[in-house]
Amino acid sequence: MSNLRLNSYYNQVIIFFIGLFLFTLIVTFLSELFSLNIISTSFVKTLGKTLCLCAIALSMDVVWGYCGILSLGHFAFFGLGGYMIGMWLMYKRTEIIVISSSSSNILPLTENEISNAIGNQIFGVVGGSEIPVIWSFAGSLYLQLLMVILVPGILAFVFGWFAFRSRVTGVYLSILTQAMSLALSLYLFQNDSGLRGNNGLSGLQNIPGLDEISQSLISIYFLWGSSAFLFITFAFYYFLVNSKFGSIITAIRDNENRVRFLGYNVESYKLFVFVITAIVCGLAGALYYPQAGIINPAEIAPIASIYLAVWVAIGGRGKLYGALLGAAFVSLISSWFTSGQVPDISLGFYLIEWVNWWTVMLGLGFVLVTLMSQNGIMGILKNFIVRQ
Repeated sequence: MSNLRLNSYYNQVIIFFIGLFLFTLIVTFLSELFSLNIISTSFVKTLGKTLCLCAIALSMDVVWGYCGILSLGHFAFFGLGGYMIGMWLMYKRTEIIVISSSSSNILPLTENEISNAIGNQIFGVVGGSEIPVIWSFAGSLYLQLLMVILVPGILAFVFGWFAFRSRVTGVYLSILTQAMSLALSLYLFQNDSGLRGNNGLSGLQNIPGLDEISQSLISIYFLWGSSAFLFITFAFYYFLVNSKFGSIITAIRDNENRVRFLGYNVESYKLFVFVITAIVCGLAGALYYPQAGIINPAEIAPIASIYLAVWVAIGGRGKLYGALLGAAFVSLISSWFTSGQVPDISLGFYLIEWVNWWTVMLGLGFVLVTLMSQNGIMGILKNFIVRQ
């Protein structure tokens, strides 16, 4: 990267840092943690979750907007990260409950008895009692954090290796990623998957060891953690797409045969982008679901990845700020409409319930923005500024 581009990189990163820091600081002071009490704890969690969604939108923009891979499975990696951290949260919290409830016993419980009690507590809802093999590392936070990286990364690597080596591209690759996401969600819906089937993992907002700390303070911790993660993600991706590597993957998007003719290993570049964005999605999921409090297989279904693509398209793909804008705008508006806060409209012969009609509005909004500008909201804003 040249000195001029390096200076531009530092300027953009600093501007983004200042804006994100001020936003997080203002939300903190307006939260229930302080006397102003303007922003509720639930909305602080919504903002924290939105920052995590912005991070995966950046990943989607890099893999699709810059590299040209329309992946309809990246939300699956996001969900897998949530499952990995959720396993530790459920296991550790249940372990604490089991041990504390037996504290009055004359003889302490053996490790085998503790394990059986944990298994009954977690898997009794699906008729099980034994802890599955995939929960072998659930008692260790560090190992589960490692799983947050390894599980999405390995799945993305294996899938990408076969797909890209076979030179599957375009709509066929999109269908394959969608099939991967669908197969994974259908498997997790089964009770014998080891992850409680349709019940999913719940109570994730109760962080083990932090029982004495209020949810208002925990929500602020996660807000700052999500903010820091988003900043690191933005700085990394901004450097990546503005480097020589970024120029190559953009060229692959425009004409991969020409790039291959020039001697570059196109498949390796695409595989790297696919894997690294999947890992970032997994990390974002590990931050998101403790704030959401629950995760189930529906979170991994292909429709979630389609929504993600729509967010990026509405904001403006191929522009990192566009992905941020699209994800933040659509997710916050979605939370508003689906929470029942928007009053329904009676037409006399029909009642418009926004909880049910929100997806229709999202689809119409996507069509309108695309018709007005193929570069999304960012393109519309750019055209407006130029005209002025």
